[in-house]
Amino acid sequence: MRHRSVVPLLALILMLPASSGAQDTRPGIAVMPFQNGGSYGQDKENFDALERGIAGMLISELSQNPAARVVERENVQRLLDEQDLGADGRVDAATAAKVGKLVGARYMVMGTFVDLYGRFRVDARLVDVETSEILKVVRSDPKLEKREEMFRLLQALAERLMAESKLPPLSSEVSQAAKARNVPTEALTYYSRALLYQDRGDKAKATEYFNKAITAFPNYAEAQEGLKKVSGA
Repeated sequence: MRHRSVVPLLALILMLPASSGAQDTRPGIAVMPFQNGGSYGQDKENFDALERGIAGMLISELSQNPAARVVERENVQRLLDEQDLGADGRVDAATAAKVGKLVGARYMVMGTFVDLYGRFRVDARLVDVETSEILKVVRSDPKLEKREEMFRLLQALAERLMAESKLPPLSSEVSQAAKARNVPTEALTYYSRALLYQDRGDKAKATEYFNKAITAFPNYAEAQEGLKKVSGA
């Protein structure tokens, strides 16, 4: 398949800082969709959706740290789609670094997840964009292996990724607020499905599942923001 050029999109990305005043010098972090490492026990589409959902929730958690500039998930996904990257398991550290350079990131996060009939595990890799080197492999806490603990697992994983990126820890106020929130796995699954349909261009289905996520967890800020985006509000 012939790849389409990313020059127009790249030019647009490079133009954005100039329109917003002073350049943001914080280290940029971007997250790739996570790959299914061979999961069993749920509908296949749930696993397809979690590839986006895990990335989306990690981005949200990393964004809590004001010392980092976290790239929006849609920007990464758009580049992957335009260049036909990530198909057939072709995502590696070099691919991640290529995408990272295009979105102006210093670090890329990529990885895999496995759900074996409710036992959940995530392995994340932190990639140096300049060298394409995998700096660290961060595995999820084995004490949080139940599917019902998925949100806590992702929170803990994000904290470890912040540490490995040499970011300062969250303030006690932000940390306490984060720990006070616990998104149920049902809501996270709906949210993941909404992202999947959003990426497919199915706004009706995306809206349906963002609403389901909000019904399952009324204070789900990420789902509320996603709903605004697909509705054009």
